[in-house]
Amino acid sequence: MQEKKPHQRQGAGTLKRVIGPFSAMLLVVGTMIGTGVYKKIAPMAATGADATTILLAWCLAGVVTVFGALSVIPLARLTDASGGQYEYIRMVYGDLMAFILGWASFTVIGSASAAAMAHLFASSVGVLFPDTLFQEAIWQKVISCALILLLTLFNFLGARESTLFNNFLAFIKIAGVLLLIIGAIFYNAPTVASSGSAGAQSGSLTHTGVSVFFMMMLSAFWAYDGWLNVSFVSGEIRDPVRTLPKALVFGIVLVMGLYLAVNLAYLHVLPASVLAQVSDQQIAASVVSESLFGSIGNWIISIIILLSALGSLNGNIITYSRMYYKMGTDGLFFSKTGNVHANTGTPRTALLYGMGMSCILVFVGSFDMLTDMIVFAGFLFYALMAAGVFIYRKKMPMDFRYTGYPLVPLVFILFSLFLVGYSIKEKPYEAVLGLLLISTAFPVYLLLKKRNS
Repeated sequence: MQEKKPHQRQGAGTLKRVIGPFSAMLLVVGTMIGTGVYKKIAPMAATGADATTILLAWCLAGVVTVFGALSVIPLARLTDASGGQYEYIRMVYGDLMAFILGWASFTVIGSASAAAMAHLFASSVGVLFPDTLFQEAIWQKVISCALILLLTLFNFLGARESTLFNNFLAFIKIAGVLLLIIGAIFYNAPTVASSGSAGAQSGSLTHTGVSVFFMMMLSAFWAYDGWLNVSFVSGEIRDPVRTLPKALVFGIVLVMGLYLAVNLAYLHVLPASVLAQVSDQQIAASVVSESLFGSIGNWIISIIILLSALGSLNGNIITYSRMYYKMGTDGLFFSKTGNVHANTGTPRTALLYGMGMSCILVFVGSFDMLTDMIVFAGFLFYALMAAGVFIYRKKMPMDFRYTGYPLVPLVFILFSLFLVGYSIKEKPYEAVLGLLLISTAFPVYLLLKKRNS
């Protein structure tokens, strides 16, 4: 196996390879199935699209995500080091571009994702305990930060314990989604209400066209976010060169199937026009669950969402801390983030840095603002990574088996660039804020290089 060797600091410590193929796949599933699949159906319906178009948006977003996984596989086959996307960018483009990605993950992508997951956890607590302090915005932020803190401390125990906990929560999340699907199968939807809304929905979609469709895809991509996170823990996966590609593809396909089925269930229970009326303070899946199971439905779905957010947040903390750890071993991050605890084999300092930034973002932005910013920044670097496949193949032989090269990565690059451009046009505030945070990478990089030299 050929790879560009990382320039690791002396005495940084070594991570333990304790994650097997099944746990790697469940890490993909557990990180992806979080909060978006329960909440994003409402803003998608609010665009005025009909049920068929909404389902098509979920399907195409899933296909694009699979194309992304296939695009990264040739690079993943070249290295077994931790860091995932950061390491792939470093191999192709060098330290500066890798640091920009890592810094973007720290300030926007990873930390904002954790903040959004914790936010929805706290919102679900407010649903479970109405007319209490838990429904107040400030207390929801306190709960969000407390959850991030507790899970970070739990991750101090070790990668084996963290992934076992993730496996348990992944099974619970799959069961929760299946509960909604099975409930919808036996639900007799009111046909009059559904048909009455369809005409208005279709007319609105015809009027707005492509713009509406990509607005919906932006929402769907938040639910698919996290598919590449498992690559960050390559240094703890047994035989990652063979295991990682399979975990990525099988995990994404499983999640895609569940997403299509549960959104079909939502639209069977309630027409899109009703789902469009769900407020930002409500969770669309709770409204559907109440229709299915009565007053207890709110409790059922709130508990499912609590566990889903918990699992996704745990997966986020596991994976992004390994990126910060790899940056530390390369001398491209803050002091001691590249160190590993002697007994537990965990990068505790990297975990603490991720925790701190996530808590800051909890107090900065709303759920939808954070998720839109994540999608924009994420696809910016996805395009760069996929383009790296075409660049790096000139430096050394690469294994393109079962990846659809060159068509698949080319389609993924073009779509990613289009989505980034569209995000800037439609969500200029989130795009500019994301770019401003990412641009702070340049002075920080120069300071770190000067200090380390």
